[in-house]
Amino acid sequence: MSPEHGARRSRVITVEPALTQLTKLTASETHRLDRAIVAISVNPELGAEIPGTLLRDYVDDVDGVRVIFYVTALQTITIVAYVEA
Repeated sequence: MSPEHGARRSRVITVEPALTQLTKLTASETHRLDRAIVAISVNPELGAEIPGTLLRDYVDDVDGVRVIFYVTALQTITIVAYVEA
């Protein structure tokens, strides 16, 4: 028998503007943001499409975070362009 596996996750890459934003977050904000990024890596269809772009806008009102991202064609890499916590 093969073991049960969790959902396949895409690899997450953060581009320079988002990296700069990350340096300004507190530990608590970073922790909340990490949960959102994990959720996106498991389900890249989260969030709303931004019309006319490949970008998606994910807002988690419970944790108070926002992530703008896009996913490569094969859904193996999620590229984070903007974060807010």
